[in-house]
Amino acid sequence: MDESKKRIETLIGKMTLTEKLGQLTMTASRYAVTGPIIAGDSTQAIRDGTIGNLLNMVGAEHVREVQRLAVEESRLHVPLLIGFDVIHGHRTLFPIPLGEASLFDPPTWAMTARESAKEAAAEGIAMTFAPMLDVARDPRWGRSAEGPGEDAWLGARLAEAKVRGYQGTDLAAPDALAAVAKHFCAYGAATAGRDYASADISERTAREVYLPPFAAAVVTGVAAVMPAFTDLAGVPMTANATLLRGWLRQKLGFEGVIVTDYNAIGELIHHGIAADLAQAATLALKAGVDIDMMSDAYRRGLPVALQRGWVTLAEIEESVRRVLTLKERLGLFEDPYRRGATPEPAEVIASRRQFARAVGSRAIVMLKNDKGVLPLGKGATRLAVIGPLADASAEMRGPWWGAAAPEGQVTVLAALRGMLSESQVAHAAGVDLDGHDMTGVPAALDLLAHADAVLLCVGEAATMSGEAASRAHLGLPGRQREFAEAVFERAGQLHKPVVVVLFSGRPLVVPWLAEKSDAMLAAWFLGCEAGNAVGDVVLGHVSPSGRTPVSWPRAVGQIPIFFGQRPSGRAADPNDHYTSKYLDVPNEPLFPFGHGLTYGRFKYSSLRLPKDSVYERDTIVVRVDVTNEGARAAEETVFLFTHDKLATVARPVLELKGFGKIRLNPGETGTVTLMLPAAELRFLGLDLKPVFEPGEVEILVGPCADRAQLLVAGIHLSHGPN
Repeated sequence: MDESKKRIETLIGKMTLTEKLGQLTMTASRYAVTGPIIAGDSTQAIRDGTIGNLLNMVGAEHVREVQRLAVEESRLHVPLLIGFDVIHGHRTLFPIPLGEASLFDPPTWAMTARESAKEAAAEGIAMTFAPMLDVARDPRWGRSAEGPGEDAWLGARLAEAKVRGYQGTDLAAPDALAAVAKHFCAYGAATAGRDYASADISERTAREVYLPPFAAAVVTGVAAVMPAFTDLAGVPMTANATLLRGWLRQKLGFEGVIVTDYNAIGELIHHGIAADLAQAATLALKAGVDIDMMSDAYRRGLPVALQRGWVTLAEIEESVRRVLTLKERLGLFEDPYRRGATPEPAEVIASRRQFARAVGSRAIVMLKNDKGVLPLGKGATRLAVIGPLADASAEMRGPWWGAAAPEGQVTVLAALRGMLSESQVAHAAGVDLDGHDMTGVPAALDLLAHADAVLLCVGEAATMSGEAASRAHLGLPGRQREFAEAVFERAGQLHKPVVVVLFSGRPLVVPWLAEKSDAMLAAWFLGCEAGNAVGDVVLGHVSPSGRTPVSWPRAVGQIPIFFGQRPSGRAADPNDHYTSKYLDVPNEPLFPFGHGLTYGRFKYSSLRLPKDSVYERDTIVVRVDVTNEGARAAEETVFLFTHDKLATVARPVLELKGFGKIRLNPGETGTVTLMLPAAELRFLGLDLKPVFEPGEVEILVGPCADRAQLLVAGIHLSHGPN
């Protein structure tokens, strides 16, 4: 037995039951003039060893002080594990995760997580409750903003990158954070997109869509996993032993910590599967949950459960052992003050902001650009920057803004005035984000007469996305549509182009906005350098390269909408009434998965495969030529999809299997090579076990999940020789 294991076993042997349960308890903190306050408790609880973990504490001095209480004034000197929601940055904010997914760039995904970890660790934080890996196909669900989008394969790649980025190469390093993969699982399938509502999906869908990102996180070495608040087919995830102990721990071999979401064990009573805290705590512990966040169910309920014979001391100690092992891996026993010991230099923080600006500009998705309105040329020397989000610093942060202050986030107005001049950029909000006052509209419209182009900045407030932010109506809030319609009418009379900059944490249902605008940018919420990122794209300093990781619906009635649907026995046929289609709207999304324009214009040709038949052990080498027929250099993202034409289980019409990038100058042609292991063409058979079936598979390559824009080649799968 090595020294760390000996230390852990010695500690467990010395602990009282109360101290053991303290290691399984995570409590929130807040601040008063006198310093940190422990929710529902006091700092004495840290000295007593009845709280072993904290969340929501920021600031190196505060963290050091509470850590000092634990390691210098408690009986056993066990350090605290301190966590925080570092979702898309700590103080320096990057784009929200859905926006960052638009980059389709795993190395950059890892780099933003690495920078966020450095910044948070410099304040003493050791754990982040990220990444969120919930596949989301219903934009009504507000937490779509925090995840990878609609595709499981993409979610798995993001999981790998984020875990590597947050945790680094050594979890004990002073700049490493323990990552928490959340919310396990199918939280994104909440009924009607309503947060916290039940999810009820087939086992096949769970295994094919919602579990793969978590499997990827575990294989990459994620330190912790957080179960979802919700139930899956009637079994709340916090008590789902089949998935937590069975699939996660036993099948995947996950040995890390399972930490609940906020008050989730206590909410088992509301779910109707536990009569009291003792029963709720028993169900969670039996399922494999180690840390109870904020419900105090383990401290209050497990002693009763022990007395009733529902749990054993050995089961409690199993969880204590995992928590202490994580603290050991984080280097907290060796040096509990290693995180937060050295403030970051100003130049490091400044460099990080420049990185955030670059990432922000690449996250922007240009949804439309009629007649090449963008980038604004030299003739557009006077701009009208209008709308409620043109000068809204706090909103640029988006949901889950970490420790970032509302002020100091760069707005579109401030950026453009800095890039041009104040006299060249006129501004009026016109309307509020979600209000009914239209008295500011005339002043905003008057600006159009003296402008060469209009930037109309509209969308959601930051708090309209994220947790507890489900929306049944996905249009523009308040009276923004009326304002926008008035802008389009006046601009049309004056022959002025209107560029819409749309801020949101999800796809909005705005087909009218796409139709009437001359150009339209999906700006998500881009973080601390949002305005500069928008300015860089609008003025042509950067060619947009973002691609939407979610399908944009034309109508709420199309939801859920996603590219990986299975074929129907009655595929849509406009000439046949009895086929799968709507009477009042096309089946196709307004913008498909992967859509995004650039300042180049790309043509695909010569899709080729080296051979027409492969075995399971082979790798398929896919090559395609791409030509930039546009007038500006730009980067193109090339997607690789497959379709299994004949299988024992109907396969989706498109399955994402890869993507690549190429940057080309005007008139230049290049070749993109994509590697596809044939084993990735396995699927879950009738028995839900992976199977590699012989037959023909289509290889499809192109700019998005619109089949009409894809080149197609066929390859035959064969069983290899024995």
